[in-house]
Amino acid sequence: MLKLKFQTTWAVMAIGIGLLLLAACAEEKAPAPLDIGANPDLAAHSDEFRQEVIEVTDGVYVAIGFGLANSILLEGDDGVVIVDAMESVEAAIPVKAAFAEITAKPVKAIIYTHYHSDHTNGASVMAGDDSPDIYSHATTSLYMDRIATITRETTYRRAMRQFGTLLPEGGLINAGIGPRLEFDEGKTLGMLPPTKTFSTDRRDLEIAGLKLSLFFAPGETPDQIFVWMPEKKVLLPADNYYKSFPNLYAIRGTAYRDVKSWVASIDKMRDLKPAYLVPHHTRPLIGAEEIYQVLTNYRDAIQFVHDQTIRWMNKGLTPMEIVAKVKLPPHLARQPYLHEYYGTVDWSVRAIFDGYLGWFGGNATDLYPLPLKERARRFADLAGGEQNLLAAARQAVGGQDYQWALELTDQLLQLDPESAKARRLKAAALRALGSRQVAATARNYYLTQALEVEGRLHIGMMKIPDKRLLQKLQVADIFNAMAVKLDPEKSIDVDTIAGFRFPDTGEAYTVHVRRGVAEIRPQFPDNPDISLTVDAAVWKEVVTGFRNPAVALVKDVDKEGGLLDIIAFLNLFKSDE
Repeated sequence: MLKLKFQTTWAVMAIGIGLLLLAACAEEKAPAPLDIGANPDLAAHSDEFRQEVIEVTDGVYVAIGFGLANSILLEGDDGVVIVDAMESVEAAIPVKAAFAEITAKPVKAIIYTHYHSDHTNGASVMAGDDSPDIYSHATTSLYMDRIATITRETTYRRAMRQFGTLLPEGGLINAGIGPRLEFDEGKTLGMLPPTKTFSTDRRDLEIAGLKLSLFFAPGETPDQIFVWMPEKKVLLPADNYYKSFPNLYAIRGTAYRDVKSWVASIDKMRDLKPAYLVPHHTRPLIGAEEIYQVLTNYRDAIQFVHDQTIRWMNKGLTPMEIVAKVKLPPHLARQPYLHEYYGTVDWSVRAIFDGYLGWFGGNATDLYPLPLKERARRFADLAGGEQNLLAAARQAVGGQDYQWALELTDQLLQLDPESAKARRLKAAALRALGSRQVAATARNYYLTQALEVEGRLHIGMMKIPDKRLLQKLQVADIFNAMAVKLDPEKSIDVDTIAGFRFPDTGEAYTVHVRRGVAEIRPQFPDNPDISLTVDAAVWKEVVTGFRNPAVALVKDVDKEGGLLDIIAFLNLFKSDE
């Protein structure tokens, strides 16, 4: 009996656009509650997310505390506009119900301020039966596709740590910019694709009698837009402002965020002189003078970190040397909206350095560092053996020298990844560091990784829970993901051209595996070595595990080139998961 091995791989590869940033889940029961302290400043910050719908001014309402992000209702003459749509169907349902208590007018439009999942995945609930237009910047879909197909696996895992999504009771205090992320294995994705986009610096609209201006404003994301209501002097700044030092770098992993563009985007907002500022995380501000001062300080803090990082770069300092130098001046550091609940100055310095000069800090020692295991062996030799190294790690934990304990246990775990003693010490140090953090992102990451180190939590890729979600999965997503899934060892001597045809969508693809590289082209090859012809609807079910691949290959796929050759080819993309 033929044994197929590619089903899991393809299920992982083909997670669709809706699973952009946050789609990971625990593969075992949640660990027991944590008895651990919290930084009092971070604990007090939770008051920012009291759950309620606030009427900011006539016809402008913001729902706070229902999930990671806010959703904003703009009431017009004969309909409403909803700006951003929460992170899941389940997060959106109570917000939609709260909005329904305000007005029964139909939804005329939904606006995505950017591609992040916490602003898009509840759109189907917000839309209801109204079939509204979905507005975004022209590049939003591009960034959705990119993160869904290229880096999703590592980004998902790290996002789960950053947001503390899988922490047990007592672990999560808040997520820095919201009370929690309402997304886990049991949640449903409801992202709707944009239907109306713009690529200019500004687009003016009139919807349900509401005059709106959409401004292109790159910052936290390169597709970011903010919404301006000129008649009401209301500004919706998207994620370019919230009550925290901004996340100029996200530890879940992100491409460089253009800091100078972020400052320029805030300057656009300042120039409008808004009387009302309604962030998409944290609570609204009222009063033109206060808002102007807040935005001025916010942009100054970003520019200060940028400029001082560059200044020290030009003096020849390395990233870690610059981190020790760059601190916000007191008049900025004391502002509550610049406390480091979400982003930090240290991480920002390193990101800015990397954005300008790349990974190399300038110290020749770092050009060809020792392999990690070799470095660990020499650490142990220097200490007089692994037992001495373990004793030093134990002493560091006992002396509350937790960062040093982490660095020592990392060496021990390079030498013996299964060392229970080293794992317990590392978890203790992680948990202690986590309890001290002001940044929710750092706290959540430390505490989640402590559970992983102890073997109490495993973060695995989320499966698509509902076959209906396959309608949102594009065939292009499947093939975009293939190149980065290719196993180089299995394919180093392979030179095979495969053709794929999908009659129901009219699409075709070439996958040319050529000695460790998979070249993907959106066309059928002239003389393929193997070919498959199958309806896209069927193939989506195969690659996501809804349909048995062995049965499908026999009954539902027209093949040329031999079944064994086809299976061997698909196994080149087998995941290590």
